[in-house]
Amino acid sequence: MKNLVEELKWRGLYADSMPGTEEQLLKEVTTAYIGFDPTADSLHIGSMVQIILLVHLKNFGHQPIALVGGATGMIGDPSGKSEDRNLLNEETLAKNVAGIKSVLSRFLDFNSTDKNAPVMVNNYDWMKEFSFIDFAREVGKRITVNYMMAKDSVKKRFSGEGDGMSFTEFTYQLIQGYDFYHLYKNHNCLLQMGGSDQWGNITTGTELVRRMGGESAKAYALTTPLITKADGSKFGKSEGGNIWLDADKTSVYKFYQFWVNTTDVDAEKYIKIFTFLDKETIDALIEEHKTAPHLRVLQRKLADEITTFVHSKEELEKAIQASEALFSKDSNAFETLDDETFLDIFEGVPQAELPLSQFKKGINVVSLLSEKSGFLKSNSEVRRAIKENSLSINKQKVSDENFKITLDNLIKGKYILLQRGKNSKFIISLKQPKRVEQFRFIIQPIKNERSVRKIINSERIVVLPKEVRLKRGNVKTKIQSFQPLSNKSIVVKAVINDSQFVKSGIIETTSQFRKDLKVNWGDEISAEIKRGKIIYAKVK
Repeated sequence: MKNLVEELKWRGLYADSMPGTEEQLLKEVTTAYIGFDPTADSLHIGSMVQIILLVHLKNFGHQPIALVGGATGMIGDPSGKSEDRNLLNEETLAKNVAGIKSVLSRFLDFNSTDKNAPVMVNNYDWMKEFSFIDFAREVGKRITVNYMMAKDSVKKRFSGEGDGMSFTEFTYQLIQGYDFYHLYKNHNCLLQMGGSDQWGNITTGTELVRRMGGESAKAYALTTPLITKADGSKFGKSEGGNIWLDADKTSVYKFYQFWVNTTDVDAEKYIKIFTFLDKETIDALIEEHKTAPHLRVLQRKLADEITTFVHSKEELEKAIQASEALFSKDSNAFETLDDETFLDIFEGVPQAELPLSQFKKGINVVSLLSEKSGFLKSNSEVRRAIKENSLSINKQKVSDENFKITLDNLIKGKYILLQRGKNSKFIISLKQPKRVEQFRFIIQPIKNERSVRKIINSERIVVLPKEVRLKRGNVKTKIQSFQPLSNKSIVVKAVINDSQFVKSGIIETTSQFRKDLKVNWGDEISAEIKRGKIIYAKVK
């Protein structure tokens, strides 16, 4: 076997291990696990070290187990905390567990048929039937209170940090320890890995395996250092909060930018930890970076590798395209970006909305930048900025105070980028008609289903109108809302009552879609637009 511990050490991914751990990993294929507590419905980059550790384990020929703590999540890990966590209800926990499973499945193929195929487990599956009395008899009696009190995570709480520790949290290390024993017994799992703050909980597990598994039972522990920035601040957060691994929580553009903007010292450290590049490649990159630090070779390679790993090569290319558009001298570079990415680029930049009618007539630049938008305080300030040659509209310098902005000047037909100097920016967007967010429909079978499938090439399709009309008072509004689920633009048929002014009605759909929704013909479903996708649910 290749030496995993040696690999982890040069990468800065090794903090400590129990005696015999390295020898065990060199001797034979070893099953090892890492636990993830479901405190949220996704994971952020603070969990990347442990995800990468599992991938290294698999790449070195060992078998990784990812444990999602549906049971331990109900209690909360006291490690590194000075007070009790808020207890989550079962519904929230179930949602969080499903979200974390979804994230982990992007990095480890749990459907693989390899001998060392990754495994995913949920400790709630074996803890839910465990009565308190049985747990106290079978597990509690194996570990003394003195042993548990000696752990740093417990000692700190009893020595004045916070308000002490509840019995609920005190039992956490026993439950996590039992997880190790369960995996040892049922999956021949010999090693638990985790952050260095988990050392006390992990060694409780090794002790339980030894005491419950018999004389020959052996178990091992390995921890990674806690990652910090060069300035000592906490890794994994930006000014906007956590950097998540799901694009709907942290956009790919923001994710990419987080890594591009790391310091030279951190980039040299992170490229070893968060990529799978070999030592020769990384050493060469570090030397290249030192010769021309301003080119940010390390940061760009780090951002490329980890964005591809977490999201995909295609998403990386979009993020790079967005970055290039931001620094391009031509606003046409924005035209290829989707609206969400465009707005991500200018997150935090002040914005204002103006109606379409004003752009049709044309708005004088002085009026637009002062009274219409509030970007600059007064007309005189606008004129002064023009004279200073410090004012740009859509990246083009403005030299004429009589210049008018019309529909032809809109980026993507929706936006105007105002800028004074390098750092002061402002976005004006075209005021859109109020969008319809939700409709309710009675579903009915579509006629000629076979021919519809031929045309659209989809078994799972609801045929929706490309536009819906609403009547608000005496005003008729046309709203571009729904699109068919297929990639094709064709709409075969949709019946929305007898009137074009509706909020609910009848929708014709295929039988396969009815089965997918687990509804009957005539049932009412809701259709909601979320991030350009149509989300369906049965109305309760």
